Amino acid sequence: MKKSFASTLENFHTNLWQFHTPVPEDIALTFIEGDNRRIICQLNELPPYPAALMKSKEYWFVLINKSFRDQLKIQEGEKLTVHIEKDHSEYGHEMPEELQVLLDQDDLGNELFHALTKGKQRSLVYLVSKVKNSNSRLNKSLAIIEHLKDVKGKLDFRMLNEKIKYYNNLENNW
Repeated sequence: MKKSFASTLENFHTNLWQFHTPVPEDIALTFIEGDNRRIICQLNELPPYPAALMKSKEYWFVLINKSFRDQLKIQEGEKLTVHIEKDHSEYGHEMPEELQVLLDQDDLGNELFHALTKGKQRSLVYLVSKVKNSNSRLNKSLAIIEHLKDVKGKLDFRMLNEKIKYYNNLENNW
């Protein structure tokens, strides 16, 4: 099921959240399943992207990052058309083949990965999927699995970044 509605680009003017588009409550509620608020959002004619329905004190909304605002060429208060549908994917992003293969081959890494919260799993999948080069995706996946084993599943993004740098340097020295 896909819902479309007219909305505007708004700004909370805070350090935490800024640009967003309000979502009518009746529409937002049709996409919430328990604590799962993941959706696929499309603004005007831009490509769809994974997002989450969020709630302020007054209304539901979807965040809009600078890249999308630049592509839309719109300013605060301007109108836009929003299309949303439920995101039924497991991680909110397509699982990169390189990470999936490693999870399939490493029982402990797989167990530690799936013991993480859905949000942390989604973040790690995104970290790998945003890389265009297959070798770099593989290195990042290796770093993630090894980091999870090193820290016994207690994800530490600062330490993970160091592990990723280490694996990237290995690739550069081959």
